[in-house]
Amino acid sequence: MGDEGWRWSDAWIFVSLIIAGGAGRHRRSSSTRRPEGVRLADVLSTADHLNRAIPARHEIEAAVRRLVGAGLITVADGWFRVTTAGEQLWRTRPHGGLATTVETVHGVLTRRHAPGSHDWELGEDEHAAAVQEYAARFTLPMPRRSPENGS
Repeated sequence: MGDEGWRWSDAWIFVSLIIAGGAGRHRRSSSTRRPEGVRLADVLSTADHLNRAIPARHEIEAAVRRLVGAGLITVADGWFRVTTAGEQLWRTRPHGGLATTVETVHGVLTRRHAPGSHDWELGEDEHAAAVQEYAARFTLPMPRRSPENGS
C-alpha cells in the first residue's frame, strides 16, 4: 500500500481512542467542566491492550493527521475526541471479536473513507510524558517510613 492509503496503525489508534472513550456510550453533559474525550495516556493504554505494544510517536502523529483530516476525530488541548462521522463508522462496522476489530476497522477505512491530512504535531516530550503516565499506573507506591520510629 502506498503512502496515500490507510495504514494498520491508523485503525489501531482509531479503535484505541474509541474503546478508551467508552465507544461513544458515555457522553458528558454540556454542563460538565471536564472536556469530552480521552487523553493520550488512555489511548496508549488501550493500544497496548489491543496489540501488546505502545504506539511510537510517529505512528500516533501520522494516524491523528489522517483521522483528523478525514473528519473522524478531533484533538484540542490534549483531548482526543471522536466526531459524529467517527462514531457512525464505528457503529456501522461489521462486528466480530475484539481480536479482529483493528483489521475490520482498517478494511472499513480503506473502503469508505479517504485518509485526510491535517497539520498536527505530537512533541517527543508529550509522547514521553504520556508513556510515563501510562507506565506509572502499574507502579505500586513504596510504603512510607514513619519518622517516629525510623522504620
